Amino acid sequence: MRIANLADRVVLLTGDGAIDVHQASGGVLSSDPQTLFDHWRDAWPVLTTLTGEASPYDEADLRAPVPRPGQIFAIGVNYREHAEESGIDISSLTWPMTFTKFASCLTGPSATVLLPEGWVDWEVELVVVIGERGHRVQAEDAWNHVAGFTIGQDLSERISQWSGPAPQQFSLGKSHPGFGPTGPAVVTLDELDDPADLAIGCSINGETMQDGRTGDMIFGVAELIAHLSSIAVLEPGDLIFTGTPAGIGATRTPARFLADGDELVSTIEGLGTQRITFRRTPAATI
Repeated sequence: MRIANLADRVVLLTGDGAIDVHQASGGVLSSDPQTLFDHWRDAWPVLTTLTGEASPYDEADLRAPVPRPGQIFAIGVNYREHAEESGIDISSLTWPMTFTKFASCLTGPSATVLLPEGWVDWEVELVVVIGERGHRVQAEDAWNHVAGFTIGQDLSERISQWSGPAPQQFSLGKSHPGFGPTGPAVVTLDELDDPADLAIGCSINGETMQDGRTGDMIFGVAELIAHLSSIAVLEPGDLIFTGTPAGIGATRTPARFLADGDELVSTIEGLGTQRITFRRTPAATI
């Protein structure tokens, strides 16, 4: 099942178009995408029964599939090859490096993002959507708390992110408007042959920047849910950005960052593709 936000209405995407969930359910399910995920346990049985005529749609009208999550968790340095390119000893990573992105940064899969001043970097990520409330979840039960996956970009302005002396601006540097593209849809796990090992990558203007597999994660999805919920309570509709594979701009020689006119295309096996265009305005500031 592929659940999307089409012009602020929740829809199911099929090969023929989009089915409006509110209409197809006879009004049983809300038209609001966030409400669907906030009440995932009740919504899921109804979703599995829905049928209806799919209507054509414009991909430009797709928005963030989970638009107002209560919490956004994000994980740094969670791929082995990315740790190596960053000069970090994997054996030192005994706990997921965790930060947050603020919900105001979320945007859809076909957005135009205005670049602030600074060094704006890309990080394609698998994003987990929580469907079941959980505290102190055991790893063996963690997959039962997942509503589905979507594609995310953890866009990062590196100057403000790394300002210090301690990295106290980490989350702010990753939360400019548009710095959290998600979508095109939340895909339920039954659609994926192996949810623990998916091809993941991105390109800029047709040039491949990242090309990896989610099986290279240091902490897999189940481990992340177990670790995060050992402290915080995970709620339905929360998002977890699970980290990025090797190939970010900051670790290249010379470093490369996003520029005016760039098109960033991100793809994850089974989840689809998102296309983000970047523009810089003279008035843009940090």
